[in-house]
Amino acid sequence: MHRTKQIIAVAAVVLLMGFLLAQPIKGLVNEDKSTADAAGSGAANTVNFELVSQQAKRGLNASIIQEISDLESKLADASGTAKLDLLQQLAAKWDDVNESAPLGFVYEEMAKIDPQFSYWLKAGDAYRAAYTNLQDTVTARALNDYAINAYEQALEINSADLDAKTGLGSAYVSGTNNPMAGIALLQEVVKADPDHVGANKSLGLFSMQSRQFDRAIDRFKKVVALQPDAESYFYLATSYENIGLKREAVAAFEKSRDLAADPTLTQFINRKIDELSK
Repeated sequence: MHRTKQIIAVAAVVLLMGFLLAQPIKGLVNEDKSTADAAGSGAANTVNFELVSQQAKRGLNASIIQEISDLESKLADASGTAKLDLLQQLAAKWDDVNESAPLGFVYEEMAKIDPQFSYWLKAGDAYRAAYTNLQDTVTARALNDYAINAYEQALEINSADLDAKTGLGSAYVSGTNNPMAGIALLQEVVKADPDHVGANKSLGLFSMQSRQFDRAIDRFKKVVALQPDAESYFYLATSYENIGLKREAVAAFEKSRDLAADPTLTQFINRKIDELSK
């Protein structure tokens, strides 16, 4: 199952790279705040667990859908520890099929029953994973809002946690009109821990969005030195490509291909390498 998740994640990186680079970071361009706030409020009112569950079930195996639906129907009459146990089972099901949006709602419900730091953090991480690979801007804005709330709740319990600060900082940059507050949080994390992979990766991505590819390269070089993965090498390669360092881009693309070992990604990267080698 972990292998399937990796392939899905890497495929999403390829499909969304052009989309990512085409989007300005909110707050660094002119935007009507009242319009943005109204859109965010409306999105949060319409995007709920029932909706994302229905959407996530599309395309799933019929037996998996039935298992998930059975657990959901039992929740209505459950309470306390029994409900928490059902939610744990439901979280495992959504995690197995790599559906982050409903997973976020499940962890948030668990946190409301038993307000543990780990539940709020997992809720925030799941919401963030869901909106990061989403081109539906209405749903993405709502999930971003949910992520911010979850990370804020986590930090109320443990204000020093660097993973929660990283998540909140990234969510601020992605979904609010105050991206600099998010970047400040991320910089606070790397000041406390220069080797924090999540914060370095987020800062690298935001450097790419603002077309500061030299800074992105520095961030992703650190990330792959600490925790090499196909996605980070892909971002590193793309950053090299954007400033004309073709040899370095080819080497990083090859690393991404070797780590992913996914046929779709391999074909895409081989085409990129051919283009860059001419």
